[in-house]
Amino acid sequence: MPDIFGVIADATRRDILRVLLDRHVQGAEISVSEIVAQLEISQPTVSKHLKVLRESELVTVREEGQHRFYSLDPEPLEMVEDFVIPFLSAGFDTEVTFEYRSETGELLPDPEAEWDDAEVLPDEIASAAGRLGRAAANAEHRVKELVARFKLRG
Repeated sequence: MPDIFGVIADATRRDILRVLLDRHVQGAEISVSEIVAQLEISQPTVSKHLKVLRESELVTVREEGQHRFYSLDPEPLEMVEDFVIPFLSAGFDTEVTFEYRSETGELLPDPEAEWDDAEVLPDEIASAAGRLGRAAANAEHRVKELVARFKLRG
């Protein structure tokens, strides 16, 4: 199976993926002739690129008589996402804050504000929980990476 980064490096394949994404969001498939019409490129070119996308498992095909209908399978792109996210989030503060508002938009007091001054967990336990959470997240990332590699070689 081709390297997913090499597959999406081609601009025409990215254009085809965008068209497929539009249909995927609608829960629909698309024919080769519809892709040709939308992108205004030749049918042989579209078919060649769809073959590469099929081999990389980014698209699935359903045959109906002489017609083929394609749909996006975004799962292989999770490997790209896992690779890119650390670069996109580097240097950003990822702390999440919440505001509570009434139906009219009036700012309400934080219902958990009473916990702000209270020690929920002793520092030692909180530190251990943080290390455990990071280890679990790292393990999940490694498993996803291995599964993606296995699928790419499959």
